[in-house]
Amino acid sequence: MAGAVFSDEELEGLRRFPEIGREELFRFFRLTPADVAFVDPGRGRGPADRLGLAVALCTLPWLGFVPDDVASAPRAAVARLAEQLGIDPDVIGSYGRRAKTRTDHQRLAAQYLGWRQAGSLELKELDEFLLARAMEHDLPSLLFRLASEYLISAKVIRPGPVTVVKRVAHARELARQETYDRLAHALTTERCTALDDLLAVDAAIGTTRLRWLNTGPVGASPAAVKAEVAKLGFLRGMGAHTLDLSSLPAERRRFLATVGRRLTAQALQRREPQRRYPILLTLVAQSATGVLDEVVALFDQAVSARESKAGDRMRDALAERATAGEDRQGLLDAILAIAADPAVPDEEVGGLVRGERIGWQRLRAAQATALPPLPRDHGRLAALDASYGYLRQFTPQVLETVVFAGGTAAGDLLAAVGLLRELNATGARKVPAAAPVGFVPTRWRGYLDTAAACGNTSSYRHYWELCVLLALRDGLRSGDVWVPGSRRYADPGASLLTPEQWDQQRAEFCRLVGRPAEATGGLAALEDELHAALGELEATLADGDGPVRLDDAGELVISPLSAEDIPAEAVALKTELTEMLPFAPIVSLLIELDRRTGFLDCFTHAGGKQTRSAELKRNLIAVLLSHATNLGLTRMADACGISYDILAWAEEWYVREETLRAANLALIGYHQNLPLTPIFGTGTLSSSDGQRFPTRGKSTTARPMNRYFAHEGLSTYSAVTDQHTTYGTKVIVATKREAHYVLDEILGNAADVPITEHATDTHGVTLVNFGLFDLLGLQLSPRIRDLGKITLYRTGSKSDAEAAFPHAGPLLTRRANLELVAEHWDDLLRLAGSLKFGHATASLLVGKLSASGRQNALAAALKEYGALRRTIFAARYLSDPSYRRKIARQLNKGESLHALKRDLLYAHEGAIRGRHLEAQTEQAWCLTLATNAVVTWTTEYYGLALDSLRRSGRRVDDEVLAHVSPAHSENINFFGAIEVDIDAELAQLGPTGYRPLRAPDTLF
Repeated sequence: MAGAVFSDEELEGLRRFPEIGREELFRFFRLTPADVAFVDPGRGRGPADRLGLAVALCTLPWLGFVPDDVASAPRAAVARLAEQLGIDPDVIGSYGRRAKTRTDHQRLAAQYLGWRQAGSLELKELDEFLLARAMEHDLPSLLFRLASEYLISAKVIRPGPVTVVKRVAHARELARQETYDRLAHALTTERCTALDDLLAVDAAIGTTRLRWLNTGPVGASPAAVKAEVAKLGFLRGMGAHTLDLSSLPAERRRFLATVGRRLTAQALQRREPQRRYPILLTLVAQSATGVLDEVVALFDQAVSARESKAGDRMRDALAERATAGEDRQGLLDAILAIAADPAVPDEEVGGLVRGERIGWQRLRAAQATALPPLPRDHGRLAALDASYGYLRQFTPQVLETVVFAGGTAAGDLLAAVGLLRELNATGARKVPAAAPVGFVPTRWRGYLDTAAACGNTSSYRHYWELCVLLALRDGLRSGDVWVPGSRRYADPGASLLTPEQWDQQRAEFCRLVGRPAEATGGLAALEDELHAALGELEATLADGDGPVRLDDAGELVISPLSAEDIPAEAVALKTELTEMLPFAPIVSLLIELDRRTGFLDCFTHAGGKQTRSAELKRNLIAVLLSHATNLGLTRMADACGISYDILAWAEEWYVREETLRAANLALIGYHQNLPLTPIFGTGTLSSSDGQRFPTRGKSTTARPMNRYFAHEGLSTYSAVTDQHTTYGTKVIVATKREAHYVLDEILGNAADVPITEHATDTHGVTLVNFGLFDLLGLQLSPRIRDLGKITLYRTGSKSDAEAAFPHAGPLLTRRANLELVAEHWDDLLRLAGSLKFGHATASLLVGKLSASGRQNALAAALKEYGALRRTIFAARYLSDPSYRRKIARQLNKGESLHALKRDLLYAHEGAIRGRHLEAQTEQAWCLTLATNAVVTWTTEYYGLALDSLRRSGRRVDDEVLAHVSPAHSENINFFGAIEVDIDAELAQLGPTGYRPLRAPDTLF
């Protein structure tokens, strides 16, 4: 059974000493005076026995057991203990030649430390622990590690790995049985039959219902919307929306659904019922939520696309109107020239207008071509009316299928939605006179009033229905309207900590972020910061001749920041280091880094299987490069000689977002510990920016943007540290605001990257972000375009501000509503706490809060607070040139990584060909992983080259090195034949485990 989980080689590795890190070395291999006395020579022990016993004494808390071959302990650990004992470390080679000596010493060490053997009681407790963990995680390697950690915490000596593996396997089997038992109440005969029917080919759709459910839309057309509505109806017919699977841990549900999406119908049919039914049940339950989200998202996208086209038609109509009105404008100019001429007597004006100067003919012609006045929206809603028939192809089905709810502010709108649903069901065409219109914006009210006054019931119906649909879309975006049972469009309040939970976590949150729990203290600190920042700005403006100054009209003048003067020494040093670095194909680079970081081990089987073939790493490298270079699996199979089927299987079961993230973290962790890395930055500053890629084929994430794409494209939004590594990547719609996604990767950062300050460009800035960043104990430091034109806020009266700050005070044109902020201070903290503790997704909440109107008091309070934080930032930014340059330098690091990504993604003209978000996200993470691999490899070899220079007597200052970026690909070959031969590549490394550096001015 153990062999089915781990290979013989892996089992043997679990019995030996692993490599030891610096932290573990200093944490575990340190002897106290009592420890030294315990191994005292007075007990009749020679140097070898004393050192061997000390190794056992320190190894037990480290590994939870002591390997048989104590003499093979890490050399650094042995040397550290020998130094503390005053013994030659080489004597360890003669230790433990008698097995009884090793056994006795391990028993003595266990007694001294208070450890005990794993008896029947201890193993029973381990089984209970493993069962609970197996209900959450199914990976054997993870369960083995958790079991080892549990035994260490309980001070129980870990039995042999085969014993632990058997207990892991037993726990996994019990977890499968427990899963089935917990779901047995939902697995009625009728439902089991319906689940089995998912695996049979349905003649009506020409495929299995399982594949039909797992195939997402690629466009927001009426047909696509209706197809998703049909899926939702099918799932509801199965009762999927009513399933309560809360008896299973969330991780267990996610695991089962993941397996269900990856297995074919034939593979599921072959599984025994106790495994098949839980998988299908969790899959349909998650599909019910996912499809509901997809229906609402497609509704939003389709309505928005038609509104955008209506805007284009409106602008064309306005241009035609302007052209047609040129004669009338000329006539107006001629009349004004006569009427405004003081030399023309009043009594002669009429005669000149109607007579020789202009004439009746021209006047009557202009009168005949008079155009009706424009409505308040300049005709946008009228232009949208041309798409009324298009919208009617799918909106009735959406309104009939989806249930909407909302707060008090959305009462009129929800009543209108209910009425429209009723009109659609009955086929009635006339909107009742009492139909709600309170939700209709003022700019559209004229359409309804005009249609009602004319008695045109058809036009009234069209305009009223369009108003309902647009208001419903806007309400879903702002969170004023939500969809019960949805995940993406759920009630925003439900994702926040409950008042009871907040009462328990308020103090902890305030301690973590350094914010007072009371509004009085928070606002007092805010005003102190504002006055200090304004004082700095006042001093800058008082000089009057700097890059930031006031002109004669009192307007703020901000001169562009001059380009950073990179020392010529740094340019020369980078060239020299680059020439010393070896040339390496991208394949070789990944193989080499895996040997040092083990990042390929992070790719685990989605089904929990652990046995790894000898060729798996080879296949994974090929898959990663197929996405990172955009070759695709088909062309990669031709390039590397590995069959397409093998690559497709490895991709399907091993390459997914969670494994890519884990592998990326392994590279980042290794890069952080390289000697050269701290010179690039502290790791506390990061930045984020979007990078746009063209797409090929239809996709729900693709949008046309003439400025960037010939046809359509998407954006990847990446977060980068000041040490040149990318710790987060997210695929977003190119037309959506990047600001909504700024906090996602910072809060979801699983790496040991202690981000405290974050830079963005203008696209990453909103008042909501300024407020949330500060409430979370972070600093938002953007580079804002047209900073001099933003509104700056004050906390007191205008006269007080101008008296205190004669130069800066007049720039503070608006007074902040501190009373509103104080009233909602605790709610603001609760909102930030919900994000901090992972109860809500930042992008969803930021998007809804940014779209909320004035009626949402919490959103309004957050924006007021954010406006003050933005004012403080602006004052500091304008008064501190070094601050401005730091932000610019960090954003430039992100741009250099963008350039590296474009070099990597060379095939198919860099066009993303994945149709669905999941595939696009996986490709984005493959590209990020390859980029970080290049940066890590270059940083490491820069360090080796630098050591070589310094050994030769060369002095290189860290200030110069800080200007040398590892984000380049001069020494890496992305092209040509791709041969993944791991053993051959590793054989090329020198005795140190690295490639030899090149001598200057050589080609090899």
